[in-house]
This record gives sequence, structure tokens and C-alpha cells, in this order.
Amino acid sequence: MTKGTTSLGKRHNKSHTLCRRCGRRSYHVQKSTCSSCGYPAAKIRKYNWSVKAKRRKTTGTGRMQYLKTVDRRFKNGFLTGAPAPSVKSE
Repeated sequence: MTKGTTSLGKRHNKSHTLCRRCGRRSYHVQKSTCSSCGYPAAKIRKYNWSVKAKRRKTTGTGRMQYLKTVDRRFKNGFLTGAPAPSVKSE
């Protein structure tokens, strides 16, 4: 058998499908684990030997939907929505 076109034509089974946590096509169907994020493990998969991969996935590369407001709320003392006390000087 040759190693080019004829071999590539036989590849029609998918070993990886979409991961529900990271969205990449890295979820191994038979192993039931994601090779990118490690799902269903509780902790996200990351290794120090791949600094570039850590840089791509770290905090700040996404929307930061919750975290981007924390700094401002911390500065104001995490106000809860209760009415502010009156500051009338008598």
C-alpha cells in the first residue's frame, strides 16, 4: 500500500468530536476525554512545557464577563443595591 493519496482516502471515521466545555474538535469519543481541555476532569488541562498554549487560553483572552466588573466594584466597596445612607449635614 502506498503512503499518499490511497491511504488518505480511507480515513472516514472520526475519533474526535466537539467538546462541550472548550468547543474544540478534541473530545475523544472512545476515551470520553478532551485532549485540549481535559473535560470531564474538574480542572482545566494545562502544562508548563507548553507556554504558548497557556498564553492562548489564560484569563483575559475571552470576554471576562464577570471579572471585568470586579475591579470597579471593589473600588466602591461592593455596593449591594440598598439605598445609600443620607449625608445631610446639620
